[in-house]
Amino acid sequence: MTAPLRIALIDDEALIRTGFAAIIGAEPDLEVVAQGADGIDAVSIARSGKADVLLMDVRMPTVDGIQATERIVAELDSPPKILVVTTFDNDDYVWQALRAGADGFLLKRTRVEDLLAAVRLVARTDALLFPEAVRRLAAATPARKAPKGIGDLSDREREVLVLAAKGLSNQEIAAALFLGRETVKTHLSAVYAKLAVRDRTQAVIAAYEGGLV
Repeated sequence: MTAPLRIALIDDEALIRTGFAAIIGAEPDLEVVAQGADGIDAVSIARSGKADVLLMDVRMPTVDGIQATERIVAELDSPPKILVVTTFDNDDYVWQALRAGADGFLLKRTRVEDLLAAVRLVARTDALLFPEAVRRLAAATPARKAPKGIGDLSDREREVLVLAAKGLSNQEIAAALFLGRETVKTHLSAVYAKLAVRDRTQAVIAAYEGGLV
């Protein structure tokens, strides 16, 4: 039997944590293993290795979700997946959190079934959550200079990156381009190196900022 996915809840509002804990704890394949009230708690929990996914509010006192994400991604070789939670999907804080390395975001008004599906998806696949919302956030963000290295990508690397930016997993990209999954991973590694980014989220952000999507 597969062990349940371990979820940590980080929010300065106890009522929100209690609600999420009740929803997630009722699922046989999910387990709430830790809770925290700010980004300091999030970093500590991430360092402990006890959680597979951090469900984290983006706006918190002392250390917010953006700062916590930056620390976690910078410090850990294998950080937990991070889903930031926000009230508004056009929140500039969300864009900053994604740039910092978050794997996706959820709205606090998200339906229960969508919340559960998002947690499972981000934990078990390599797809970035909610690419359409990311596109809206990118469009609302002041124009930036195209990321360095965009022009150095090969045609195949661009194809792979664009599909990743549209939310496809490595397996789905492989099927779409008639490639092996390991070949897709090799192309993505080359993309990361050329764009000087550390992970898939950063590469996808670069794709939007560079006008590839």
